[in-house]
Amino acid sequence: MKLTEKEKAMRRIDAAVRRCKKCPLSKTRTNAVPGEGAGNAKILLVGEAPGKAEDEQGRPFVGLAGRILDDALEKAGLKRKEVFITSILKCRPPNNRNPKALEIKACHPYLKKQIETISPRVLVALGGYGLKGLTRKSSNVGDMRKKKLDFDGTPIVVTYHPAAVLYNRKLLKILAADLRKVRNLARK
Repeated sequence: MKLTEKEKAMRRIDAAVRRCKKCPLSKTRTNAVPGEGAGNAKILLVGEAPGKAEDEQGRPFVGLAGRILDDALEKAGLKRKEVFITSILKCRPPNNRNPKALEIKACHPYLKKQIETISPRVLVALGGYGLKGLTRKSSNVGDMRKKKLDFDGTPIVVTYHPAAVLYNRKLLKILAADLRKVRNLARK
């Protein structure tokens, strides 16, 4: 099967992420986690960083937060295979600590290249760090959910990170509703 130019570009990005040594996280990771999903996705979701399960498997959102994301996607009428899922950091910070500015800066070119290559109709910032990775702004997710934001002309929808649902189950309804909004935006 012959690969499209977009598929080739995505494979080059994945390979570059997997061999990256731009920051100290490359020394502590088990696997880099470039992201996964449809190369022609209309929706690109951006989380914070890989956790323990993601680091072990080399895939995004496969732990508890991943199960919540899958549930929210289903409630929104979306399939995981239809979207592209990545994070602002491609390697797990030790003990799941918050990303550092140097790490965000080192990974940003990969995120930017993924967005340029996939060319989604809508970006989804999952949580505060997803927002920071896309906009370079630190802000409260609750305040930013209703704001009009974009990344180089692509609209950004801000919502809660699936891990937040672990601490507040009421957020699952909001996350699913936000993803329904995203689905509708992507179909326009």
